[in-house]
Amino acid sequence: MLIQKLRLQRGWSQEQLAEVSGLSTRTIQRLERGQPASLESLKALASVFEIDLKDLQAPDMTSTDTDPSLKDVRPDEALALAHVRKVRGFYMHLMQYVLIIGGLAVVNLVSGLHYLWFVWPALGWGIGVVTHGLSVFARAPFFNGEWERREVEKYLGRKL
Repeated sequence: MLIQKLRLQRGWSQEQLAEVSGLSTRTIQRLERGQPASLESLKALASVFEIDLKDLQAPDMTSTDTDPSLKDVRPDEALALAHVRKVRGFYMHLMQYVLIIGGLAVVNLVSGLHYLWFVWPALGWGIGVVTHGLSVFARAPFFNGEWERREVEKYLGRKL
């Protein structure tokens, strides 16, 4: 579908497009599968992709009025803002981890030194924090839109 092609041309993941457009990832997935879109969703996507609303509309939709509340933000700026929100979310996650695991360690050490049980939640949650960091800072090769675009181009045998 056109939405997926526009997204992949920019090297965005579905999650990145969802954040930039203000839609949910589920909505982006549904639209890319060809299910009908609401006018509000189409307006948001047209704004993000900087194209006319009528270029995204299905043939049976005729309303072309625009929403004045949509911000005039370039797609690269919106993507940068979305990335900064992701980084902030990761640092909040990391801070929660340090504070809570630190508190559990204090409780464990004050109550008795026989068994260090706080290590187990620290290990389990730590794996989640590391995975979150890898996805935010694009260190995991399968978590970004660039990899997805390359795979589609490889399958098609041409550039998008």
